[in-house]
Amino acid sequence: MSTDAPTDAPGARTDDGIDRAAIREALHTDGITALKGAFPRAWVQQLREDVDAAFEEARGREGGAVGRGPNRWYVEIHPEALRGFVDLVDHPWVRATCEAVLGPDYTIVEVGFDTPFPGAKDQPWHRDFPSPRESREEHRLTSLAFNVTTVDTTEDMGPFEVAPGTQWETGEDFDHGMFPPRSEYGRYEALAVRKYPQMGDISVRSALTLHRGTENHSQLSRPVLVLGVDAPGAGNDEHHDLAVTRDYWAQLPQRVRDHLRCPVVDELTPITQKHTIEGLVMG
Repeated sequence: MSTDAPTDAPGARTDDGIDRAAIREALHTDGITALKGAFPRAWVQQLREDVDAAFEEARGREGGAVGRGPNRWYVEIHPEALRGFVDLVDHPWVRATCEAVLGPDYTIVEVGFDTPFPGAKDQPWHRDFPSPRESREEHRLTSLAFNVTTVDTTEDMGPFEVAPGTQWETGEDFDHGMFPPRSEYGRYEALAVRKYPQMGDISVRSALTLHRGTENHSQLSRPVLVLGVDAPGAGNDEHHDLAVTRDYWAQLPQRVRDHLRCPVVDELTPITQKHTIEGLVMG
């Protein structure tokens, strides 16, 4: 795909300086791309405070946090748990990426974070859910996962590992459509690229691109924020329970409300995680 498309072409560069064609190209080839320095470090430090507080709350109740392998936990949260939620979802690069890949009517379906603690082990290679028909037959992406690290990632902290280009594998021989056979691990390891994001960076990937967290040899945890976004009809909202209060909803910019089609309630109910991945728990 050319990155110097005419200015009136879908996904072309616009006057905001964001090259939408290049973003689409990266997600359709490698299955992952990133923007370095999207947020100031002070913003990320605030994010870390909110994530740590949410983890303590979740770990104190049944079903608040779910295991994603030894010493690795996932917690889904409501938008209001993050003081920087609007900054994140209304960031020009995030909006441009969603529009270029998923279309103008994309929906925010998930906010959460994954935390590998010291001693977390290599995860099995996996994708986040089975490949939908649109991806298998039409070569179209219907969901995206944005990640924001809360630390400066180093080699000993169990960096994220991705196998570029694997988003288009049908997964017909994958266990539950998500876990490739171990006989294929050598091929994925040959493709594998480790990522070392720093505080302020944001990445985006197809949830179908095969990936895994690696072993955390350090004495530090490595929380990573997850923002899940769907194209119309993708259906991943069925696995999540986002909600906002009426007061919070009233304060949101209209262009954020347009993409947050979740219940508006008087009082929030803490989320009991539904998106358990047994293969990662067994890891």
